[in-house]
Amino acid sequence: MNYNIILIMLLIISINTGNAQELLTKNDALDFALDHNYSIKIANNKAAIAKNNASILNNRFLPTVSANAGVNYSNTSTDNKSHTGVLSAIENAESNNYNSSIGIKYTVFDGFGRAYNYKKLRETHQISELDARAIIETTFISVFTKYFEIARLSQNENFIKQSLDISKQRLKRVSYSYDYGQTTKLEVLNAEVDVNNDSISYLNIKRQLANAKRDLNLLIGKDVLTNFKVETGVLFLTDLEKNKLLADAQANNVSLLKAESNIEIGKYDLKIANSAWLPLINFSSTYGLNTINNDINYQFLEQKSNNLAAGLSLAWNIFDGGATKIKNQNAKISIENLNIQREELVQELKRNMLNAWEVYQNNLFIVNAEQTNLATNERNFERSEELFKLGQLTSLQFRQAQVNLLNAQTNLNKATYDAKIAELVLLQLSGNLLNTNF
Repeated sequence: MNYNIILIMLLIISINTGNAQELLTKNDALDFALDHNYSIKIANNKAAIAKNNASILNNRFLPTVSANAGVNYSNTSTDNKSHTGVLSAIENAESNNYNSSIGIKYTVFDGFGRAYNYKKLRETHQISELDARAIIETTFISVFTKYFEIARLSQNENFIKQSLDISKQRLKRVSYSYDYGQTTKLEVLNAEVDVNNDSISYLNIKRQLANAKRDLNLLIGKDVLTNFKVETGVLFLTDLEKNKLLADAQANNVSLLKAESNIEIGKYDLKIANSAWLPLINFSSTYGLNTINNDINYQFLEQKSNNLAAGLSLAWNIFDGGATKIKNQNAKISIENLNIQREELVQELKRNMLNAWEVYQNNLFIVNAEQTNLATNERNFERSEELFKLGQLTSLQFRQAQVNLLNAQTNLNKATYDAKIAELVLLQLSGNLLNTNF
């Protein structure tokens, strides 16, 4: 690729990506995701539905009241014949009938079924809240992962830009030396190749950075064209202890909490099944008004009546063919399965915590090792640069020191953000992710 073409492309990318970049902090990204992430919105709506279902308004705790009203009109013509043979006729006898009533029905006792169902729905609401929390935690990890990817690429962009500047200075230096006959054309060509390669790397890193920003914008619900810069500093938590994290996981891990809520729901299902063995007592009452207006053909011009009725009814399903017994047995087996699943989950959680802890500790060791490696390469590059300027080091040797420095910078950069992500996974497994300030 022609060197001038690369410079033009770099200029275009710099113009497109350098416009008014506001700082997007980690907390800003998380807050925006909470308000605009699509999965979180849906999860919160599902939790709201579960909350509505857990209301006493949805569990037959309150009576039902109904009202009825009507009007009827009749026009009757009759021909009458008495036992003595006397004939009489009534033509177009009109009557209007107005009626209204109000009734109330209430289940006094249903074997405690509705009470257990109410508690079951409350546990279901709790599970929906935990589902929403799980989605929030997963989204937070995704936001952090993408945010730190942007931070890593941003720092790598700076490192590659510095390396490109070094390569340009080297090209300029060897070009002057060639003009004065102090070096060969091969040295100039090698320097040009290295400038081209570094320019391509710079183009690639800027494009990767732009793509990563669009990915984060989509994740948190921002316009994908929004440009921004991020915080690149990383602070590790210094108070993490393996045993405490394991204990926190037992008490706060969202999957384990859901398993425990499912066990409670299973217990309520058993009690609901047992409620079928108890009687059902219902109360009902109605009050009605009735008014009839007649014309002159009727004996009474107006008739009014009212009625009040109330009663209790009892129903007891003494034997249902064994259906309730089967439901009882199946509910007990379901509870046993839920307890088994919880025990398995406890062991899986313990394994995952220990694995995550070892990954975290290993990553911290790598960070320390890469820091030492970077310090060594920085000293090596400084010495190589001095010798290169004095003509005591070849261009290729200087290039190798330059490449080694860039690799050490990017390796430390990657190790740092990998360790931070490993730390966040530990916090998620222990149930502390949403309670930690970042």
